[in-house]
Parts: sequence; structure tokens; C-alpha cells
Amino acid sequence: MQTKREDYLFLSSMLRAREPKMLSRDKAERMLDAPSYGECAKLLTDCGYEDMSQLSASEIDRALSRYRAEIFRELSLQAPAKDLVDLFRVKYDYHNAKAMLKAEATGSEPLPVMSASGRVSPETMLAAYREERLHELPAPLAKAIAEGRELLARTANPQLADFAMDRAYFEELRALSAEKGDFVKGYASILADSTNLKSAVRTARLGKNADFLRLALVPGGKLDAERFASAGGEGLAALFNGSALAEAASLGAAAAEGGSMTAFERACDNAVMSYLRGAKLVSFGEEAVLAYLAAVENEITAVRMILTGRLAGIAPQTIRERLRDLYA
Repeated sequence: MQTKREDYLFLSSMLRAREPKMLSRDKAERMLDAPSYGECAKLLTDCGYEDMSQLSASEIDRALSRYRAEIFRELSLQAPAKDLVDLFRVKYDYHNAKAMLKAEATGSEPLPVMSASGRVSPETMLAAYREERLHELPAPLAKAIAEGRELLARTANPQLADFAMDRAYFEELRALSAEKGDFVKGYASILADSTNLKSAVRTARLGKNADFLRLALVPGGKLDAERFASAGGEGLAALFNGSALAEAASLGAAAAEGGSMTAFERACDNAVMSYLRGAKLVSFGEEAVLAYLAAVENEITAVRMILTGRLAGIAPQTIRERLRDLYA
């Protein structure tokens, strides 16, 4: 019987072998410089994507969702990877929960905007929601949905329900990562800090007060909510001085006063990717699997941005300015 070490060694080797096929900055530049959308999309087939040269924007989104779901499915079958895949799947569970709550508030149908990338299928979650069978869902998710539904019924404010679901997501992410090694815990932590930094800047730009920000902040980061709430837009840079998010926080302080949100949000996401690149120094283990999964998520975001941008006729330079750093 293979040991966990041998399982990780095999899986890490397999994922490392895939990295050269992933979307690199050079490949992204070739897509941006392609003379037509069709030629731009065809370049992606070398990275393992289906031919999307004839697809509409909505069809692109569905194709990318299928691509992600297949990778999640494949890796979840690997013994040492299932729990790590769940770290990424859990986000889509809470996305789907928010979609159901919003649909109930607006009288719309949630299924078309629900994702198949979660731990629970959209159909199963929606049936549990409508038939009062939330106990059949993962316990933290069921509790969050019930509380979100009650909050929405009491306040009729979908934004407050969204905030509650975001907090529940990061709480579960923290719990899942707590069972893992330091690299995985560090990833969950920098993700929470980055999310809170974005919320602090958006709150400042909207002219909202500290009480509003406290509702938007999520748990799990190195900085507690009160430090964010008391810092204000102008104090954000000092909060992260010397940390991986230092550049992002400096740009955030400027964005809070009306500066570029594009540059700020890109810096936040690039800081997370820089952290993940530390996995390249580790031969095998959780680090390699986590970094690959995060890289796939980041790559899909970049692919969507390039393809839908080119399809809509957005200037390549404008798309280029919005692109995040890539892992490959």
C-alpha cells in the first residue's frame, strides 16, 4: 500500500509536468496580439482548453466552468488531494448560496448562475433549500444559509446577507486550512487579509463609516477586524508595512482617495500569487497541489478576461493593464 508521502510524490510530479502547458505571460501576450478573436482563442488549445473560437461570452463562461470542474473532479479522486480541492470548492458552495438568497429576494431563478464547481451540486443545494432539507448539506454551509435567509427576511437587505455569507465562507476556509500545514494556513490568511484590504478601500471610496466596514470584513487574516476599522483609508499602508501586501496597501491608500482601483486590486491578487510561487521551492507535498489549484483558478480568470475582452472589442492594452500575474 502506498504511503501518503508516496502519494504526494506521484501527484506533485504529475502536476509539475503540467506547468509548462499552463498559460504563461508570453502566451497571454500572443493572445492579446493575435489579429482576431478566433485566432486568439485557438492559441488556448495548446494549454489544454477546448476550441472556444466560435463561442459567445456566455458559452465561454460555461466552457471555463466545465474545465475547472473537471480538474477539481480529477484531483479529488487522488487520495492526498481531496481536502485541498475542497479548499477551493467551498468558495463555489457559498457563491451558490448567495445566488439562492438573491433569487429569493428578487423572485428570479438561481440555477442559471449557480456553479458546478462546489462540493454540492447546484441542483442538490437548491432542492435542499426549497424543501427545507438544509441538514443534508455540510453543517457550516447549512448554518450559514439558514442565518442568511433569516437575515434577509428580517432586513430585506441582500447586501447584508452577502456579507454574512462571505464571513461564513472565510470561517469555513480557516477551519479547513487549520488541519493542514503552514503553507496552506498562510494561503488562507493572505487571502483573508487581501479581501479585507479590498473591502476597506471600497468602503472608504463609498464614504461609508467604520460600522459598515465591520459588517464587510471577514475572519482568518493576520490583522483583526478592529485594526482595519480604526485605520481608515489613509492608515492602510501603515497596517501592512513590511508585509507581502505592502505594495497593495500603499496603492489602496491612494485608491481610497480616488486613485486607480484597477492597479490596487491587481496588486492585491499579485501578492497572493507571489506567495503561491513559494511552492516552487518545495519538491512535493501540499504546497505543490495547493499552488497548482490556485494557479488554475488564476489562469481561468485571465483566460476569461482576455477572451471576453477581445470578443467585446476592448483594446488589448486595456486588457493587459487588468491582467494579474500568472503562475507559469
